[in-house]
Amino acid sequence: MKIVTKGAIIRLAVLVIILAIFCTWAGCVMIKMPGKSYGGQLPPLTEEQKRLRDELAGSVRKLAGEIGERNVWHYKELTAAADFIEMSLTESGYKPVRQNYTVEDKICRNIEAELKGTKYPEQIIIAGAHYDSVYGSPGANDNGSGVAAVLALAKYFADKKVAKTLRFVLFVNEEPPFFQAGQMGSMVYAKACREKKENIIAMLSLETIGYYSSQPNSQKYPFPFSLVYPSTGDFIGFVSNLSSRQLLHTVVGSFRRNCKFPSQGGAVPEIIPGISWSDHWSFWRQGYEAIMVTDTAPFRYPYYHQPDDTPEKIDYESFARVVSGIQIVIGEMAELKE
Repeated sequence: MKIVTKGAIIRLAVLVIILAIFCTWAGCVMIKMPGKSYGGQLPPLTEEQKRLRDELAGSVRKLAGEIGERNVWHYKELTAAADFIEMSLTESGYKPVRQNYTVEDKICRNIEAELKGTKYPEQIIIAGAHYDSVYGSPGANDNGSGVAAVLALAKYFADKKVAKTLRFVLFVNEEPPFFQAGQMGSMVYAKACREKKENIIAMLSLETIGYYSSQPNSQKYPFPFSLVYPSTGDFIGFVSNLSSRQLLHTVVGSFRRNCKFPSQGGAVPEIIPGISWSDHWSFWRQGYEAIMVTDTAPFRYPYYHQPDDTPEKIDYESFARVVSGIQIVIGEMAELKE
């Protein structure tokens, strides 16, 4: 028989208290979101969602299948990706604007398309994604999926009237060694926005949003979030730091009202692994509210930053459901005029 010491009992009691405090705090501040995640059988795709599915698939296949790995070490491919993005935005009716800067003696570019608001043009909402891929990977999900979504959103809103200004921005150099450094494309962009005193009221970073699984235990988390979030990776995630939780609540509430697809949200301290792993981080650093929309990347996707992050790994039907929901979210925030 094992004798339990007084010290062990005290340590256990302290752990229980800490977990109780965490769960109470998480429920009240971090994970309590408006509305309820959809939990029923997914309805058939609408005709518009089918069209969107095919459009998203075409963009991902172009970026990760035809062009492939794209970064400053594969500069020809990085340039080809930027050209494809500019062509797509031009075909949707925009006049893309380049923000050029030099990295390792190579000209790199962020690409922006803007739809001016009719009533509150000074209030700016950004949907953005990075178009480079990590060294050694063609980057279908990371982040061909995010780029495809931004291009589809830009196309959707091109002929719409919105009260607030919408910007669709594709960033270069998100991946290491530029990640969270001065040459990160979104940091270059966000700093320029702050220097111009632009009033960015919301930034949505679309990061690795194409992979979903109904298999049990397909979803992982850094401890202790496994205590409060589901273990099946069939949902889209919305993530912010604590300072952006009001924006997070707005986005999650809108998505849940309008989209029949599982969703989870969390306003989480930035020290938690994964919370700041994309372009929204750059906007946080410049004092703007921003969130990440993600399938949780390495906490679900087995091909994350791997050579086999290829187009056939994407669940295009779920991907289309998510993007159609984001269309409505952005439309509500921008006060879309039907």
